[in-house]
Amino acid sequence: MSVSAGQALADGGLRATARIRAEADGRGTSRLPVLEGEGPLAVRRIRSAGREARVALVGAMSAPLGGDRLTVSAEAGPGARLDVTSTAATIALPGQSKQPAHYDVRLSVDEGAELRWLPEQLISAYGSELRVTTRAELASGARLLLREEQVLGRAGEEPGALTSRLTVRCEGRVLFDQELACGPGAPGGWDGPAALAGHRAIGQLIVVRPELVHAPVRPRMLGELAALTPLAGPGLLVTAVASDALRLRRVLDEAVRRVAP
Repeated sequence: MSVSAGQALADGGLRATARIRAEADGRGTSRLPVLEGEGPLAVRRIRSAGREARVALVGAMSAPLGGDRLTVSAEAGPGARLDVTSTAATIALPGQSKQPAHYDVRLSVDEGAELRWLPEQLISAYGSELRVTTRAELASGARLLLREEQVLGRAGEEPGALTSRLTVRCEGRVLFDQELACGPGAPGGWDGPAALAGHRAIGQLIVVRPELVHAPVRPRMLGELAALTPLAGPGLLVTAVASDALRLRRVLDEAVRRVAP
């Protein structure tokens, strides 16, 4: 594992990258031949109780700030199992640069592998501008559990500007592709009754399993704040809103227990 300070950009922001790769070791467990982070993107190995490799992203400094460009790459090699979480929420803050911050997540799951991407919430603080892009590429027989949680503003404050795009591709075909924009500068209606309806926390849960091709779930509500939707392929989507981060997590945790035990 190596950690460096990251690279300063000309506009005053910071460029930093974290790389994680898990590989099956041939003995029924997974190892981590690549575990690298720099600047605000520190990575730590976590003790595992099963055959998976477990990693936590650790915020080593305040980020993302205006102008920052952060990239996290997580790969599960053929037959490997990788769990990635984080030790605390990520808070988008305004910085000296007037440019937006960028946070790029790249996930790759090879044949017969499984990746669980379960970070803590992303909080869009007042005055910040953040553009998040998450892209997952899955091979044949790959499995994915991906949770995305976004909180608009800290307690008692208005949100920053947040644009988030999530794309999942299976065997080269698009399974899911959605963009969400909230806060100042977002298209009108983002906070209206047809969208967030005044809620300040929104989350998505993507489950990809090969067996869902032949046994798709039926669309239905999961309580009052979440909806389950089958995808056109080996996947399903849970979308939820809530008044705050704690309530959102409870809703999504219950969804995991019901659709991805």
